[in-house]
Amino acid sequence: MGELVFIGLGLYDEQGISLRGLADAQSCDHVFAELYTSVMPGLAIERLSEKLAKPVQILSRIDVEEHAEDKILSKAKSGKVAVLVAGDPMVATTHVDLRLRAQKAGIKTRIIHAASVSSAAAGVTGLQSYKFGRTVTIPVQVPDLPESVYSGLMINFESGLHSLVLLEVDVENDRRVTIPRALQQLLNFSDREKDGLIKPETLAVGLARLEAPDMIVRAATVSHLGKMDFGKPPYCLIFPGKLHFVEVEALEKFCGARRDLVGALKRTN
Repeated sequence: MGELVFIGLGLYDEQGISLRGLADAQSCDHVFAELYTSVMPGLAIERLSEKLAKPVQILSRIDVEEHAEDKILSKAKSGKVAVLVAGDPMVATTHVDLRLRAQKAGIKTRIIHAASVSSAAAGVTGLQSYKFGRTVTIPVQVPDLPESVYSGLMINFESGLHSLVLLEVDVENDRRVTIPRALQQLLNFSDREKDGLIKPETLAVGLARLEAPDMIVRAATVSHLGKMDFGKPPYCLIFPGKLHFVEVEALEKFCGARRDLVGALKRTN
């Protein structure tokens, strides 16, 4: 019986793969890489292939979503196949769907985890990971902010929870949601709703290229962040909820937040 192994590559380059993931990939008959759902700024497929001592075949969105049976699962029925994924393998629903299809076809599956934006964004800002609410994604293909994104933020705000906002990247068509664009969409939606959820003076954190040498993590008002140049993707945003005093200090020291901005969100305990 064959096997399909999902292996996380981490956030920045080929050095992010774990020792376990590296050993497993080296033992596979076929190695694929899915890189259309996220960007790894420092990744070079040539270096990754050298590290694995075998070729890495790049999968397109169509390969995974429409032709997985022919491209991937047919090989995994009798051999060992690896699918290398940016970040942590099961963050994207595409990979969950592929794993389900493999399971239904009688193919054994395993996951080898790696760093994820979900954990890294909390860690790099000093915000407590268990105090994050629902994560939302602003899609690249729509001009206006989806109502589901805004309602997700509203639920988090009302519960005093932090909000992680992922900004989609369409690698195959070279399109992305930038931080200024995302903030403007949020401001426009909030203005139409007249609820004041997102205002120019609202505190937010802009993050770009987590783990890269030129990583940017900056806490400031929405108005100020919207004028900043964050460079190349990937990007995400955090809207802090109620803050513990340790989180207040972390936002000041790690993210450059002004004391008056974080003070308004400080809890009593």
